[in-house]
Amino acid sequence: MEQANSHQGNLHQSVARPAVLITGASSGIGLALAMLYVEKGYMVFACGRNEQRLNAISGVVPLAFDINDKAQIQTAAQTLSDKLVASNAKLQLVILNAGSCEYIENPLRFDGALFERVIQTNVISMGYCLEHFLPLVAINGRVALMSSSATYLPFPKAEAYGASKAAVNYLASSLRLDLKAFGIGVSVICPGFVKTPLTDKNDFAMPMQITAEKAAITIFTELKKAKDEIHFPKRFTLLLKGLSCLPSALINKILAPKIS
Repeated sequence: MEQANSHQGNLHQSVARPAVLITGASSGIGLALAMLYVEKGYMVFACGRNEQRLNAISGVVPLAFDINDKAQIQTAAQTLSDKLVASNAKLQLVILNAGSCEYIENPLRFDGALFERVIQTNVISMGYCLEHFLPLVAINGRVALMSSSATYLPFPKAEAYGASKAAVNYLASSLRLDLKAFGIGVSVICPGFVKTPLTDKNDFAMPMQITAEKAAITIFTELKKAKDEIHFPKRFTLLLKGLSCLPSALINKILAPKIS
């Protein structure tokens, strides 16, 4: 009987703790997700450039690095690997949430440098992260890529931001096919307007805006269900999806800004 109890105790000790890595965790949706996953009992690797902000998040393991710096990501991945082994944790989920948003104010003076910055941060850096973090994801794990509901329709001034998020959608769809054989799922997250420091800079109406905390709860719940596409709030995103079915000429008439 004592041997059986000892054996059960060893099995209990060998169960790996679930871990999640979240980029862009110092503010907005990323911060809300980090706090929620800590609450749910996960080992949370909170990533961002601002080490001071990351250290202020209770219960997380901070990983400070710039997502646009390949060398820093490689170093962070090695640190991550070491900490997973030391903590007997299994990386079940990677949420690549970090990103930026800038708008093309004058199409006749197209800002190529701005376009490059947005594509670099929202797409190319995601490739860097996948290169170094994906090999650490456990079988039956999942990768979630942050996109936007802006991909459902073309919007004025969103040439850079929309193009970057459309690329993320395709990346997720293609990666999902290739990772299926390895037992790793891929989700794409397409939020509507969420109140964050990034959206606080917008100078236009943001209908049906929700809090970052509410967004985090939705993302957590849908990822637990292994959803391929996560979009919210539904009343807003379904409206956009419905409008996207209209003829392009009508979409252009509705959305194109009037020249004064």
